[in-house]
Amino acid sequence: MPRKKVGIRDVAEHAGVSVTTVSHVLNETPHTRTSEETATRVRAAAEELGYRPNRLARGLRTQTSGMVGLLTEEIATTPYAGRIILGAQERASDDNLTLAIINTQLSARPIVDPAQVQAFLDRQIDGIIYATVFHDVVVAPPTLHTLPAVLIGAKDRDGVIPSVVPDERAGAASVVRMLVQTGHTRIGFTDAAEDVPATRGRLIGYGEAMAEAGLPTDGLVVAGTSDAAGGYEATRALLAMKEPPTAVFCYDDRMAMGAYRAVAERGLRIPEDLSIVGFDDQAPIPTSLFPALTTVALPHYEMGEWAVSTLVDLFNGDDASRRRAAEPVRLTCPLVVRDSVAPPRA
Repeated sequence: MPRKKVGIRDVAEHAGVSVTTVSHVLNETPHTRTSEETATRVRAAAEELGYRPNRLARGLRTQTSGMVGLLTEEIATTPYAGRIILGAQERASDDNLTLAIINTQLSARPIVDPAQVQAFLDRQIDGIIYATVFHDVVVAPPTLHTLPAVLIGAKDRDGVIPSVVPDERAGAASVVRMLVQTGHTRIGFTDAAEDVPATRGRLIGYGEAMAEAGLPTDGLVVAGTSDAAGGYEATRALLAMKEPPTAVFCYDDRMAMGAYRAVAERGLRIPEDLSIVGFDDQAPIPTSLFPALTTVALPHYEMGEWAVSTLVDLFNGDDASRRRAAEPVRLTCPLVVRDSVAPPRA
């Protein structure tokens, strides 16, 4: 026999309350006078009976879909930023929301594609998250201002849409401070040649922390492509110096892979002869290298989580996020200590 479908009246009868009370509790209707004890009893009854509110019916009543859209600019296909999606998905689930994703092509133009925004609007999405790869500023189409929206990885040109970015500058500075505390005074930096926000932020952070420690940077910054080949060539150049560095901070983990090769070719050991630090914590690179790479993690999960949390605030009429939209929220890039750093040889 097919199992009888559980309805809201069954929950009300089981909990000993009215259907209206069940609706208010499960739909989290604001400004109702239901006691916490009653609400707990209703939720327990719904859980015991396996009842879930009809999202479609609720949407027809409230003119909402219970869905948020994540529009990504090739982020879904990058090797590490799937954590943005995971953070957004798990936070959306906590708030009883469904996450829909559209992955669009990487664009050199900092303009949000209006056709992709419209695709979400046609599905009556309640809010949109736009995640970009490397833009400082993006230009949002007028349609993106018609509903709650947030940006990941860039800020809104008009200063209207709240946004979040990694604090690349502070993350790089934390690497230098850690190396200085370990005893290093000659710290090289293999920089990336690409002119993107991450490159500028990490170089600034390196330079500021070196200046703070009273250490020179002349000749200690060598740029290359942000891959293993670039890291290899840049590290070779640093090690060929008359007075080579005792530690090398690499722009990213891929450059660190090349640095490991350059060190091995010279018959040196990590970290006994040279300490190496990366950036990004791009799995599986740091733990696949030997010794395991000390690096800085980008807060991808936290940015996805922040984006949905901020959308929920906007849904609830909290304008504090809008008032902060002129500048992005900067999330901490934590240092992940592994085995590639040691004090310099005496």
